[in-house]
Amino acid sequence: MPTITMYTTAYCPYCNMAKALLKQKGIHHIEEIRIDAEPALRSAMMERTGRRTVPQIYIGSTHVGGFDDLNALNRAGKLDALLANG
Repeated sequence: MPTITMYTTAYCPYCNMAKALLKQKGIHHIEEIRIDAEPALRSAMMERTGRRTVPQIYIGSTHVGGFDDLNALNRAGKLDALLANG
């Protein structure tokens, strides 16, 4: 199982939906990086992902994107393979 890394904030509904979807898929550990706690982490996220919004989700070294991207992968039937192979 690959490492799941997610840039989040405390009150982000899309972050919570992403975590719920991953939990449904059997993922019980997500490495959360709270960008609201430290502004430098937001800058690092933007540099790494090219995006400003949360969540920003990595499955292994693959940048999935946000919740809409994660959900689209799931609907297309591609999320399970990505979770299995990282």
